[in-house]
Amino acid sequence: MAAVEEIVDEVITLPRECTFEADDWAILARYWYPIALSREIAAAPTRATLLDERLVVYRAAGEVVVANDICPHRGVPLSAGTGESDGSGIRCAYHGLKFGSGGRCMDIPAHPEGKIPLRMHLRSYPVVERYGLVWTCLRPHEDTLADPAVTAPIPVAPYWDDNSFQKLTCPPFDIAAFAGRQLEGFLDVAHFGFIHTETFADPDNTVVPDYKPVLHDHGFTVDYWSTVANYPHGTAIAPPPPGFQWLRRFDVHLPFTASLVVHFPDDGLLSIMNAASPVSARQTRMFAPIAKNFITDQPAEEVYDFNHRIFEEDRAIVEIQKPENLPLEPRLEVNIPADRSSVAYRRGLRDLGLSHFFTA
Repeated sequence: MAAVEEIVDEVITLPRECTFEADDWAILARYWYPIALSREIAAAPTRATLLDERLVVYRAAGEVVVANDICPHRGVPLSAGTGESDGSGIRCAYHGLKFGSGGRCMDIPAHPEGKIPLRMHLRSYPVVERYGLVWTCLRPHEDTLADPAVTAPIPVAPYWDDNSFQKLTCPPFDIAAFAGRQLEGFLDVAHFGFIHTETFADPDNTVVPDYKPVLHDHGFTVDYWSTVANYPHGTAIAPPPPGFQWLRRFDVHLPFTASLVVHFPDDGLLSIMNAASPVSARQTRMFAPIAKNFITDQPAEEVYDFNHRIFEEDRAIVEIQKPENLPLEPRLEVNIPADRSSVAYRRGLRDLGLSHFFTA
């Protein structure tokens, strides 16, 4: 797992009220994160926050624009403005300045015939729409700028391109905790019988069989076999044969995304992406695209509701963990064999050059 390549001569401007250490922010800002659901971005401006950077998201001429949420003229948030009825851009609420594709200023109503200063254009960021999400990067590598849709290193959502699968993108889920804590909880297999007993787990099945993370270029994978079922409690589906081994394959894409593919009986496959988007060092917006090849006509709201219940069970624990951020110093917490994924995850973050993700 290689460390992020830094551009030595680049001047880093931190967001206002940044909650990250400067060096850590500069590393994290090199990665791509989802910030919104594609289906919710239209002509009207939408507010988003990534790594403490306040952003405005809108569509102009069919193109999604992500830019700093501030008008260069007099500092008013553009998310307070309006969208043009023809979908050509947005207007600032204060003086009506219009911004369109690429964040370019297109109109200054007070001087309709005047030349628009170059500095009036917005600072915008590259955009990729994938898995029903809008992804962006605050410090993109120059190699991705020409064609981000092809070259951006966005994590893979398994089976998303398979037309035989039902594909759904859950509503975003907000967590008052650090993204690393949330993702580590997603990887944790020892908590099922204690935290998820109301949704799918068995309180009498808590033993964690041995498993081993396998490293790759973006993180690591884990094949975890156990008899813990993945059916919702109360389901009418027939139980699997006695002793059936469920395979849960985790694939971690550092720093804050992982996918989980659960192998059901009769070749059923459930793929869930957990993309923990760091709003700040204390706030996370989690996005979850889901693909499955069974009960493919299931109403979307049923899928959303069940997964929301699971997310809520996890949130109740993650939000009370101390220290609030993820301790990357190995001696700050005590590990057990079931924590091999957690240990590999924290080591991966350290290998990226990160260091200040813990508080006393």
